[in-house]
Amino acid sequence: MALILCLETSTPVCSVALFNDSIMLAAEETREPNAHSARLTLMIEKMMIDCGLSVSELSAVAVSRGPGSYTGLRIGAGVAKGICYALNIPLISVSTLQAMAIAAGRRHEVAEPATTLIIPMIDARRMEVYSAVYTPSGVEVREVRAEIITHESFAAYSQTLVLCGNGSDKCREVPGLRTPIIFLAELEASAIHMGPLALSAFIENRTENTAYFEPFYLKDFMAGIPKVKGLQ
Repeated sequence: MALILCLETSTPVCSVALFNDSIMLAAEETREPNAHSARLTLMIEKMMIDCGLSVSELSAVAVSRGPGSYTGLRIGAGVAKGICYALNIPLISVSTLQAMAIAAGRRHEVAEPATTLIIPMIDARRMEVYSAVYTPSGVEVREVRAEIITHESFAAYSQTLVLCGNGSDKCREVPGLRTPIIFLAELEASAIHMGPLALSAFIENRTENTAYFEPFYLKDFMAGIPKVKGLQ
């Protein structure tokens, strides 16, 4: 039995889930703005208590590695590292976009996988998104990119495209975008989608070096202009 705690903090949605092998035992989620630092550990504690389990019983911790919010990813990695250090258990990282793609493939119940591609998208502000292209089973077809959506963004693909994630709605605003496209914008990055990839990594011993692991930010952090009087 592998008891794996999954943490997803790459977007404004902060979520945790607990898996016993491939079975999800419980999950907690909040959409409260900027809640990651204040709520993440409390959500973990509540979930473990609700399940009647102790953190000391965990086999591993899986954390979303991005891409996504710089601050969110750092918070998730920090909490995951702390638990792994304290318990001397493995740290696993899961691709945020790949987990979304596999979930979308299952949600859409693709009848002909060979004629369908999944494109998960995370909002990167303005018209830019973090995206990649996968088969419905999660095999990468095109690498992760930060891109601005235009009418030519998907011209290279003849398959039916399933777009998911909080960045996919931006595609509705682009005139002349090719079809057919199926939108699953409601399917967002979440810890509930991480179980299959986390278990596979655990079984195959594909773990991270807890001391040196860094999330996949994709873009460098850009600090905003201070708004406090006298600091501009």
